[in-house]
Amino acid sequence: MAVVKLNSYFETSSGAIQKINKKSAHAHEQKMILTTHRVAATSVVGKCQRAYSRGIEAITRTTPVTSKELLIRGRFAAVAAMVKVRAKDLMQISDDQAAFLAQKDTAGGCKTMKQYLWKVCGDEYDAQHGA
Repeated sequence: MAVVKLNSYFETSSGAIQKINKKSAHAHEQKMILTTHRVAATSVVGKCQRAYSRGIEAITRTTPVTSKELLIRGRFAAVAAMVKVRAKDLMQISDDQAAFLAQKDTAGGCKTMKQYLWKVCGDEYDAQHGA
């Protein structure tokens, strides 16, 4: 970990500055450089920027994808497609908005329309697939 001092063009930096190309023949020689900017209150002024360097081993999966992970990925893709279609369905928009507003202020209610659609479509998917 290193403290980063940026030039006058940037106040802060957060994210990958340099990434590893896994397909490259020289991937084992490359490094990924990540930076973070601390936004929480701190007693140390001017040392809120950090940099980290990672090699290929830090971003390479060491275990095969399990069947459970494949099921979860499949569910996510299917529900995402359902949400996309339902959000644009003119026949259901007014019903969905009324149902969303009715549950919004209840305990455990969804606070955004997108969150509500994900819940409804996820429940629908689970009912169809016996999960």
